[in-house]
Amino acid sequence: MAAAAGRWQEIEKRALDCVHCGLCLSACPTYLETGREISSPRGRVYLMRGVAEGRLPLGDALAEEAYLCLGCRACETACPSGVEYGAMLELARAEVEDAGLRRGPAHALERFALRQLVPHPRRLRLLVDLLAFAQRLRLDRALLALLPRGMREMHGLLPRIPPRSERTGLPERIPAEGGRRGRVGVLVGCMMPELFPDVNAATLRVLARNGFDVVAAPGQGCCGALQAHAGDEATAAELARGNLRAFAEAGVDYVVSNSAGCGAALREVGRWLPGEGEELAASARDVCELLDASGLRPPASPLHLSVAYDDPCHLVHGQRVADAPRRMLAAIPGVELLSHEDPGSCCGAAGIYNLTHRRMSQAVLERKLDALEAVDPDAIATGNPGCLMQLRTGVAARGMRARVVHPITLLDEAYSQS
Repeated sequence: MAAAAGRWQEIEKRALDCVHCGLCLSACPTYLETGREISSPRGRVYLMRGVAEGRLPLGDALAEEAYLCLGCRACETACPSGVEYGAMLELARAEVEDAGLRRGPAHALERFALRQLVPHPRRLRLLVDLLAFAQRLRLDRALLALLPRGMREMHGLLPRIPPRSERTGLPERIPAEGGRRGRVGVLVGCMMPELFPDVNAATLRVLARNGFDVVAAPGQGCCGALQAHAGDEATAAELARGNLRAFAEAGVDYVVSNSAGCGAALREVGRWLPGEGEELAASARDVCELLDASGLRPPASPLHLSVAYDDPCHLVHGQRVADAPRRMLAAIPGVELLSHEDPGSCCGAAGIYNLTHRRMSQAVLERKLDALEAVDPDAIATGNPGCLMQLRTGVAARGMRARVVHPITLLDEAYSQS
Protein backbone atom coordinates (compact mmCIF):
# COMPACT_ATOMS: atom_id res chain seq x y z
CA MET A 1 0.00 0.00 0.00
CA ALA A 2 1.02 3.64 -0.37
CA ALA A 3 3.51 4.88 2.20
CA ALA A 4 2.01 7.43 4.57
CA ALA A 5 4.14 10.25 3.15
CA GLY A 6 2.81 9.62 -0.35
CA ARG A 7 -0.89 9.25 0.42
CA TRP A 8 -1.85 12.86 -0.12
CA GLN A 9 0.16 13.05 -3.35
CA GLU A 10 -1.71 9.98 -4.56
CA ILE A 11 -5.06 11.44 -3.53
CA GLU A 12 -4.28 14.73 -5.28
CA LYS A 13 -3.28 12.90 -8.46
CA ARG A 14 -6.49 10.84 -8.48
CA ALA A 15 -8.66 13.85 -7.58
CA LEU A 16 -7.54 15.64 -10.75
CA ASP A 17 -9.55 13.10 -12.78
CA CYS A 18 -12.78 14.52 -11.34
CA VAL A 19 -14.38 17.02 -13.75
CA HIS A 20 -17.07 18.04 -11.20
CA CYS A 21 -19.94 17.05 -13.52
CA GLY A 22 -22.15 15.81 -10.68
CA LEU A 23 -23.32 12.62 -12.40
CA CYS A 24 -22.31 10.76 -9.25
CA LEU A 25 -24.80 12.61 -7.04
CA SER A 26 -27.89 10.60 -7.93
CA ALA A 27 -25.96 7.36 -7.38
CA CYS A 28 -24.79 8.26 -3.87
CA PRO A 29 -26.90 6.87 -0.99
CA THR A 30 -25.75 9.42 1.59
CA TYR A 31 -26.37 12.35 -0.75
CA LEU A 32 -29.86 11.07 -1.52
CA GLU A 33 -30.59 10.92 2.21
CA THR A 34 -28.99 14.20 3.31
CA GLY A 35 -29.08 16.41 0.22
CA ARG A 36 -25.73 17.83 1.33
CA GLU A 37 -23.05 18.45 -1.30
CA ILE A 38 -20.31 17.58 1.18
CA SER A 39 -21.94 14.18 1.68
CA SER A 40 -21.69 13.37 -2.03
CA PRO A 41 -18.73 11.85 -3.91
CA ARG A 42 -18.04 15.18 -5.61
CA GLY A 43 -18.12 16.99 -2.28
CA ARG A 44 -15.83 14.47 -0.64
CA VAL A 45 -13.39 14.65 -3.55
CA TYR A 46 -13.32 18.45 -3.11
CA LEU A 47 -12.67 17.95 0.59
CA MET A 48 -9.88 15.41 0.08
CA ARG A 49 -8.25 17.52 -2.62
CA GLY A 50 -8.42 20.61 -0.41
CA VAL A 51 -6.52 18.78 2.34
CA ALA A 52 -4.05 17.33 -0.16
CA GLU A 53 -3.28 20.79 -1.53
CA GLY A 54 -2.96 22.32 1.91
CA ARG A 55 -5.99 24.59 1.54
CA LEU A 56 -7.96 22.77 4.25
CA PRO A 57 -6.84 21.21 7.53
CA LEU A 58 -7.00 17.50 8.15
CA GLY A 59 -9.70 17.58 10.79
CA ASP A 60 -13.09 16.38 11.93
CA ALA A 61 -14.90 17.40 8.73
CA LEU A 62 -12.94 14.93 6.61
CA ALA A 63 -13.00 12.30 9.34
CA GLU A 64 -16.79 12.48 9.56
CA GLU A 65 -17.41 12.38 5.82
CA ALA A 66 -14.83 9.69 5.08
CA TYR A 67 -16.66 7.31 7.40
CA LEU A 68 -20.21 8.50 6.68
CA CYS A 69 -19.55 7.30 3.12
CA LEU A 70 -20.66 3.69 2.67
CA GLY A 71 -17.82 3.00 0.24
CA CYS A 72 -20.31 1.37 -2.13
CA ARG A 73 -18.49 2.79 -5.17
CA ALA A 74 -21.69 3.36 -7.13
CA CYS A 75 -20.15 6.72 -8.00
CA GLU A 76 -17.38 4.89 -9.91
CA THR A 77 -19.95 3.22 -12.15
CA ALA A 78 -21.69 6.56 -12.75
CA CYS A 79 -18.47 8.51 -13.34
CA PRO A 80 -17.65 9.30 -17.00
CA SER A 81 -14.06 10.22 -16.11
CA GLY A 82 -13.04 6.99 -14.39
CA VAL A 83 -12.33 8.53 -10.99
CA GLU A 84 -11.08 5.76 -8.66
CA TYR A 85 -13.00 7.01 -5.68
CA GLY A 86 -12.68 3.81 -3.64
CA ALA A 87 -8.89 3.99 -3.69
CA MET A 88 -8.98 7.66 -2.66
CA LEU A 89 -11.35 6.87 0.19
CA GLU A 90 -9.12 4.14 1.61
CA LEU A 91 -6.09 6.46 1.47
CA ALA A 92 -8.00 9.25 3.20
CA ARG A 93 -9.27 6.92 5.91
CA ALA A 94 -5.70 5.75 6.56
CA GLU A 95 -4.67 9.38 7.06
CA VAL A 96 -7.61 9.95 9.40
CA GLU A 97 -6.59 6.89 11.41
CA ASP A 98 -2.94 7.93 11.62
CA ALA A 99 -3.95 11.41 12.74
CA GLY A 100 -5.94 9.97 15.65
CA LEU A 101 -9.16 11.65 14.57
CA ARG A 102 -11.32 8.64 15.39
CA ARG A 103 -11.62 8.27 19.12
CA GLY A 104 -13.74 6.70 21.83
CA PRO A 105 -14.65 3.23 23.04
CA ALA A 106 -16.59 2.29 19.88
CA HIS A 107 -13.54 2.92 17.72
CA ALA A 108 -11.30 1.05 20.15
CA LEU A 109 -13.68 -1.94 20.05
CA GLU A 110 -13.80 -1.86 16.23
CA ARG A 111 -10.01 -1.74 16.00
CA PHE A 112 -9.65 -4.60 18.47
CA ALA A 113 -12.17 -6.74 16.61
CA LEU A 114 -10.63 -6.15 13.19
CA ARG A 115 -7.08 -6.78 14.38
CA GLN A 116 -7.41 -9.33 17.15
CA LEU A 117 -10.58 -11.32 16.35
CA VAL A 118 -11.63 -11.32 12.71
CA PRO A 119 -8.25 -12.39 11.20
CA HIS A 120 -7.70 -15.15 13.78
CA PRO A 121 -9.88 -18.22 13.05
CA ARG A 122 -9.56 -19.84 16.48
CA ARG A 123 -10.45 -16.67 18.37
CA LEU A 124 -13.31 -15.91 16.01
CA ARG A 125 -14.66 -19.46 16.33
CA LEU A 126 -14.56 -19.22 20.12
CA LEU A 127 -16.57 -16.00 20.01
CA VAL A 128 -19.08 -17.54 17.59
CA ASP A 129 -19.33 -20.64 19.80
CA LEU A 130 -20.22 -18.41 22.75
CA LEU A 131 -22.84 -16.59 20.70
CA ALA A 132 -24.29 -19.91 19.50
CA PHE A 133 -24.47 -21.15 23.10
CA ALA A 134 -26.31 -17.99 24.13
CA GLN A 135 -28.73 -18.41 21.23
CA ARG A 136 -29.50 -22.03 22.08
CA LEU A 137 -30.30 -21.16 25.71
CA ARG A 138 -32.06 -17.92 24.68
CA LEU A 139 -29.70 -16.01 26.94
CA ASP A 140 -29.28 -13.36 24.24
CA ARG A 141 -33.04 -12.71 24.31
CA ALA A 142 -33.10 -12.53 28.08
CA LEU A 143 -30.35 -9.91 28.12
CA LEU A 144 -31.80 -7.75 25.34
CA ALA A 145 -33.93 -5.68 27.69
CA LEU A 146 -30.80 -4.66 29.59
CA LEU A 147 -28.95 -3.44 26.51
CA PRO A 148 -29.06 0.07 25.03
CA ARG A 149 -31.30 0.50 22.01
CA GLY A 150 -28.37 0.61 19.61
CA MET A 151 -27.05 -2.72 20.90
CA ARG A 152 -30.51 -4.28 20.58
CA GLU A 153 -30.64 -3.19 16.93
CA MET A 154 -27.19 -4.66 16.29
CA HIS A 155 -28.30 -7.94 17.80
CA GLY A 156 -31.10 -8.10 15.27
CA LEU A 157 -28.53 -8.38 12.45
CA LEU A 158 -26.99 -11.56 13.86
CA PRO A 159 -28.30 -14.61 11.99
CA ARG A 160 -29.06 -17.93 13.62
CA ILE A 161 -25.61 -19.45 14.04
CA PRO A 162 -25.26 -22.88 12.43
CA PRO A 163 -24.39 -25.86 14.64
CA ARG A 164 -20.70 -26.50 15.29
CA SER A 165 -20.94 -29.68 13.20
CA GLU A 166 -21.69 -27.53 10.13
CA ARG A 167 -18.88 -25.09 10.90
CA THR A 168 -16.10 -27.62 10.41
CA GLY A 169 -13.25 -27.12 7.98
CA LEU A 170 -13.78 -27.71 4.28
CA PRO A 171 -11.97 -30.56 2.51
CA GLU A 172 -8.66 -29.38 1.11
CA ARG A 173 -9.50 -30.76 -2.33
CA ILE A 174 -12.58 -31.87 -4.24
CA PRO A 175 -11.96 -33.51 -7.65
CA ALA A 176 -13.69 -32.31 -10.78
CA GLU A 177 -16.73 -34.14 -12.09
CA GLY A 178 -17.01 -34.84 -15.79
CA GLY A 179 -14.62 -33.16 -18.21
CA ARG A 180 -11.95 -31.27 -16.27
CA ARG A 181 -11.80 -27.51 -16.91
CA GLY A 182 -9.10 -26.39 -14.52
CA ARG A 183 -7.93 -26.09 -10.94
CA VAL A 184 -9.29 -23.33 -8.72
CA GLY A 185 -8.61 -22.17 -5.20
CA VAL A 186 -11.55 -21.00 -3.11
CA LEU A 187 -11.13 -18.09 -0.71
CA VAL A 188 -12.79 -19.51 2.38
CA GLY A 189 -12.96 -16.15 4.17
CA CYS A 190 -13.30 -15.29 7.85
CA MET A 191 -17.04 -14.82 8.44
CA MET A 192 -18.33 -17.21 5.78
CA PRO A 193 -17.14 -20.41 7.56
CA GLU A 194 -18.82 -19.32 10.80
CA LEU A 195 -22.08 -17.74 9.65
CA PHE A 196 -22.60 -19.19 6.15
CA PRO A 197 -20.80 -22.56 6.02
CA ASP A 198 -23.58 -23.91 3.82
CA VAL A 199 -22.70 -21.36 1.12
CA ASN A 200 -19.02 -22.33 1.22
CA ALA A 201 -19.91 -26.03 0.97
CA ALA A 202 -22.31 -25.34 -1.90
CA THR A 203 -19.63 -23.34 -3.69
CA LEU A 204 -17.21 -26.28 -3.63
CA ARG A 205 -19.88 -28.71 -4.82
CA VAL A 206 -21.02 -26.48 -7.67
CA LEU A 207 -17.49 -25.79 -8.90
CA ALA A 208 -16.67 -29.51 -8.87
CA ARG A 209 -19.94 -30.25 -10.67
CA ASN A 210 -18.82 -27.83 -13.37
CA GLY A 211 -15.50 -29.55 -14.00
CA PHE A 212 -13.09 -27.79 -11.65
CA ASP A 213 -10.65 -29.37 -9.24
CA VAL A 214 -11.33 -27.30 -6.13
CA VAL A 215 -8.67 -26.50 -3.55
CA ALA A 216 -9.26 -24.85 -0.17
CA ALA A 217 -5.63 -23.74 0.08
CA PRO A 218 -4.15 -24.22 3.56
CA GLY A 219 -2.59 -21.11 5.06
CA GLN A 220 -5.13 -18.70 3.58
CA GLY A 221 -7.05 -16.30 5.79
CA CYS A 222 -9.00 -13.08 6.00
CA CYS A 223 -8.82 -10.99 2.81
CA GLY A 224 -8.17 -7.69 4.59
CA ALA A 225 -11.12 -5.80 3.10
CA LEU A 226 -12.66 -4.74 6.41
CA GLN A 227 -9.29 -3.58 7.70
CA ALA A 228 -8.57 -1.56 4.55
CA HIS A 229 -12.01 0.05 4.68
CA ALA A 230 -11.32 1.02 8.30
CA GLY A 231 -8.05 2.76 7.36
CA ASP A 232 -5.76 0.04 8.72
CA GLU A 233 -3.42 -0.32 5.76
CA ALA A 234 -0.73 -2.30 7.57
CA THR A 235 -3.03 -5.09 8.75
CA ALA A 236 -4.75 -5.32 5.36
CA ALA A 237 -1.39 -5.63 3.58
CA GLU A 238 -0.19 -8.30 6.02
CA LEU A 239 -3.32 -10.37 5.45
CA ALA A 240 -3.05 -9.94 1.68
CA ARG A 241 0.54 -11.24 1.73
CA GLY A 242 -0.60 -14.35 3.60
CA ASN A 243 -3.17 -15.12 0.93
CA LEU A 244 -0.72 -14.36 -1.83
CA ARG A 245 1.66 -17.00 -0.46
CA ALA A 246 -1.09 -19.57 0.18
CA PHE A 247 -2.58 -19.46 -3.31
CA ALA A 248 0.83 -19.29 -5.03
CA GLU A 249 1.78 -22.52 -3.27
CA ALA A 250 -1.55 -24.12 -4.21
CA GLY A 251 -0.80 -23.72 -7.92
CA VAL A 252 -4.31 -22.77 -9.06
CA ASP A 253 -5.57 -21.24 -12.29
CA TYR A 254 -8.05 -18.95 -10.55
CA VAL A 255 -8.77 -17.78 -7.03
CA VAL A 256 -12.53 -17.85 -6.56
CA SER A 257 -14.62 -15.93 -4.04
CA ASN A 258 -18.31 -16.18 -3.14
CA SER A 259 -18.18 -12.91 -1.17
CA ALA A 260 -18.32 -9.69 -3.19
CA GLY A 261 -16.30 -7.68 -0.67
CA CYS A 262 -13.58 -10.32 -0.48
CA GLY A 263 -13.47 -10.67 -4.25
CA ALA A 264 -13.03 -6.92 -4.67
CA ALA A 265 -10.18 -7.01 -2.15
CA LEU A 266 -8.47 -9.80 -4.09
CA ARG A 267 -8.69 -7.79 -7.30
CA GLU A 268 -7.05 -4.83 -5.58
CA VAL A 269 -4.09 -6.68 -4.07
CA GLY A 270 -1.96 -5.28 -6.89
CA ARG A 271 -2.67 -1.77 -5.61
CA TRP A 272 -2.18 -2.78 -1.99
CA LEU A 273 1.06 -4.64 -2.72
CA PRO A 274 2.61 -3.12 -5.86
CA GLY A 275 5.16 -5.39 -7.44
CA GLU A 276 3.86 -8.38 -5.45
CA GLY A 277 0.13 -8.78 -5.77
CA GLU A 278 -0.57 -8.31 -9.47
CA GLU A 279 -0.67 -12.03 -10.30
CA LEU A 280 -3.13 -12.82 -7.52
CA ALA A 281 -5.29 -9.86 -8.52
CA ALA A 282 -5.37 -11.03 -12.14
CA SER A 283 -6.45 -14.53 -11.11
CA ALA A 284 -9.36 -13.41 -8.91
CA ARG A 285 -12.86 -14.35 -10.04
CA ASP A 286 -16.30 -14.24 -8.49
CA VAL A 287 -17.80 -17.72 -8.47
CA CYS A 288 -20.78 -16.66 -10.63
CA GLU A 289 -18.44 -14.90 -13.04
CA LEU A 290 -16.26 -18.00 -13.48
CA LEU A 291 -19.21 -20.35 -13.95
CA ASP A 292 -20.77 -18.05 -16.52
CA ALA A 293 -17.52 -17.58 -18.45
CA SER A 294 -16.73 -21.30 -18.52
CA GLY A 295 -20.19 -22.31 -19.69
CA LEU A 296 -22.50 -23.38 -16.89
CA ARG A 297 -23.62 -26.97 -16.88
CA PRO A 298 -27.35 -26.42 -16.38
CA PRO A 299 -29.27 -28.48 -13.84
CA ALA A 300 -31.87 -30.93 -15.10
CA SER A 301 -34.43 -30.35 -12.34
CA PRO A 302 -36.54 -27.19 -12.03
CA LEU A 303 -36.89 -25.07 -8.88
CA HIS A 304 -40.15 -23.23 -9.75
CA LEU A 305 -39.19 -19.98 -8.01
CA SER A 306 -39.48 -16.29 -8.76
CA VAL A 307 -36.12 -14.73 -7.90
CA ALA A 308 -35.11 -11.07 -7.56
CA TYR A 309 -31.36 -10.69 -7.89
CA ASP A 310 -29.85 -7.78 -5.96
CA ASP A 311 -26.33 -6.63 -6.88
CA PRO A 312 -23.79 -6.52 -4.06
CA CYS A 313 -21.99 -3.17 -4.37
CA HIS A 314 -18.49 -4.62 -4.42
CA LEU A 315 -19.47 -7.04 -7.17
CA VAL A 316 -21.30 -4.70 -9.54
CA HIS A 317 -19.28 -1.53 -8.84
CA GLY A 318 -16.02 -2.87 -7.42
CA GLN A 319 -15.59 -5.84 -9.77
CA ARG A 320 -17.92 -4.73 -12.58
CA VAL A 321 -19.74 -8.07 -12.60
CA ALA A 322 -23.46 -7.60 -13.21
CA ASP A 323 -24.78 -9.93 -15.93
CA ALA A 324 -23.07 -13.19 -14.96
CA PRO A 325 -25.12 -13.92 -11.80
CA ARG A 326 -28.34 -13.14 -13.66
CA ARG A 327 -27.46 -15.45 -16.55
CA MET A 328 -26.54 -18.17 -14.07
CA LEU A 329 -29.86 -17.88 -12.25
CA ALA A 330 -31.82 -17.72 -15.49
CA ALA A 331 -30.17 -20.99 -16.58
CA ILE A 332 -31.84 -22.85 -13.69
CA PRO A 333 -35.01 -24.49 -15.05
CA GLY A 334 -38.18 -23.10 -13.52
CA VAL A 335 -36.60 -19.89 -12.21
CA GLU A 336 -38.42 -16.71 -13.14
CA LEU A 337 -35.95 -13.85 -12.81
CA LEU A 338 -37.68 -10.67 -11.67
CA SER A 339 -36.30 -7.16 -12.16
CA HIS A 340 -36.77 -4.51 -9.51
CA GLU A 341 -36.20 -0.76 -9.60
CA ASP A 342 -33.17 -0.53 -7.34
CA PRO A 343 -30.80 -3.46 -8.00
CA GLY A 344 -27.46 -1.64 -8.13
CA SER A 345 -27.77 0.57 -5.07
CA CYS A 346 -26.38 -0.21 -1.63
CA CYS A 347 -28.47 -2.13 0.90
CA GLY A 348 -26.73 -0.32 3.76
CA ALA A 349 -24.61 -3.22 5.04
CA ALA A 350 -21.26 -1.96 3.68
CA GLY A 351 -18.94 -4.13 5.75
CA ILE A 352 -19.57 -3.02 9.34
CA TYR A 353 -21.33 0.22 8.38
CA ASN A 354 -24.65 -1.15 9.62
CA LEU A 355 -23.00 -1.38 13.05
CA THR A 356 -21.15 1.95 13.07
CA HIS A 357 -23.79 4.11 11.32
CA ARG A 358 -27.01 2.34 12.15
CA ARG A 359 -29.42 5.19 11.36
CA MET A 360 -28.06 5.92 7.88
CA SER A 361 -27.76 2.22 7.16
CA GLN A 362 -31.42 1.70 8.00
CA ALA A 363 -32.52 4.62 5.82
CA VAL A 364 -30.61 3.19 2.87
CA LEU A 365 -32.06 -0.27 3.51
CA GLU A 366 -35.64 1.03 3.45
CA ARG A 367 -35.23 2.24 -0.15
CA LYS A 368 -33.99 -1.20 -1.14
CA LEU A 369 -36.83 -3.02 0.63
CA ASP A 370 -39.43 -0.81 -1.05
CA ALA A 371 -38.16 -1.91 -4.45
CA LEU A 372 -37.96 -5.59 -3.53
CA GLU A 373 -41.37 -5.63 -1.87
CA ALA A 374 -42.93 -4.20 -5.01
CA VAL A 375 -42.01 -7.30 -7.06
CA ASP A 376 -42.79 -9.78 -4.24
CA PRO A 377 -40.34 -12.59 -5.15
CA ASP A 378 -40.16 -16.06 -3.66
CA ALA A 379 -36.43 -15.54 -3.15
CA ILE A 380 -33.97 -12.65 -3.08
CA ALA A 381 -30.49 -13.62 -4.25
CA THR A 382 -27.33 -11.67 -3.42
CA GLY A 383 -23.67 -12.64 -3.27
CA ASN A 384 -22.17 -11.11 -0.13
CA PRO A 385 -22.47 -12.12 3.56
CA GLY A 386 -23.12 -8.60 4.83
CA CYS A 387 -25.88 -8.11 2.26
CA LEU A 388 -27.39 -11.48 3.17
CA MET A 389 -27.58 -10.49 6.86
CA GLN A 390 -28.84 -6.98 6.16
CA LEU A 391 -31.54 -8.06 3.74
CA ARG A 392 -32.66 -10.99 5.88
CA THR A 393 -33.11 -8.66 8.83
CA GLY A 394 -35.05 -6.14 6.75
CA VAL A 395 -37.24 -8.76 5.06
CA ALA A 396 -38.13 -10.30 8.43
CA ALA A 397 -38.93 -6.91 9.96
CA ARG A 398 -41.34 -6.13 7.12
CA GLY A 399 -42.92 -9.58 7.15
CA MET A 400 -42.02 -10.24 3.53
CA ARG A 401 -42.36 -13.84 2.38
CA ALA A 402 -39.12 -14.02 0.39
CA ARG A 403 -36.14 -15.99 1.63
CA VAL A 404 -32.77 -14.32 1.13
CA VAL A 405 -30.11 -16.62 -0.32
CA HIS A 406 -26.80 -16.67 -2.14
CA PRO A 407 -27.18 -17.40 -5.89
CA ILE A 408 -24.91 -20.42 -5.49
CA THR A 409 -27.33 -21.86 -2.94
CA LEU A 410 -30.11 -21.92 -5.52
CA LEU A 411 -27.87 -23.51 -8.15
CA ASP A 412 -26.72 -26.13 -5.64
CA GLU A 413 -30.34 -26.90 -4.72
CA ALA A 414 -31.19 -27.44 -8.39
CA TYR A 415 -28.20 -29.77 -8.85
CA SER A 416 -29.10 -31.75 -5.74
CA GLN A 417 -32.51 -32.54 -7.23
CA SER A 418 -31.06 -33.73 -10.55
